[in-house]
Amino acid sequence: MDWSAEARAARTEAIVFDVDGVLTRGDLVYGPDGDRLKAFDVRDGLGFVFARQAGLRLALLSGRTGEALRRRAADLKVDALREGVAQKGAALIELCAVLRVKPEEVCYVGDDLIDLPAMREAGFPVAVADAVAEVRARAAWVSTRPGGAGAARETIEYILKAKGKWDAIVNRYAEGEG
Repeated sequence: MDWSAEARAARTEAIVFDVDGVLTRGDLVYGPDGDRLKAFDVRDGLGFVFARQAGLRLALLSGRTGEALRRRAADLKVDALREGVAQKGAALIELCAVLRVKPEEVCYVGDDLIDLPAMREAGFPVAVADAVAEVRARAAWVSTRPGGAGAARETIEYILKAKGKWDAIVNRYAEGEG
């Protein structure tokens, strides 16, 4: 079996994203009432649209919980959300059943040590550019964009290009049919 990053990306049927440090920069901002606020990259969100258009299943897997996370998951129309998860490897295996995919068909995108067990289970483990060194070292591919600044979109585009689906999406938008 071809274990190159491109071949692994081409086999991907589902993408599972960590949230803090991947879909956000990892900052914790507290509002006046103690609410945690999070900032998300809008281009990452459009990437989720592209992934859905191409038939990929999407999930979020976070060690944290909160209303901002649940709202973003709803906005992104993900197929599954798991929050407050400490054991991400086991959670990824459970998500495979929910998403109806094999672990080797899953891309997991992470940034910190807590993500290593899920990355080990995934067929296509990805690290964001500003992930800790140990995570980057164990990734099959590392984005050039940091978490919270387009890394999710870049990962989705990489997968769609490897699957031969990117040009059709670009053409659909270029023709005004997005």
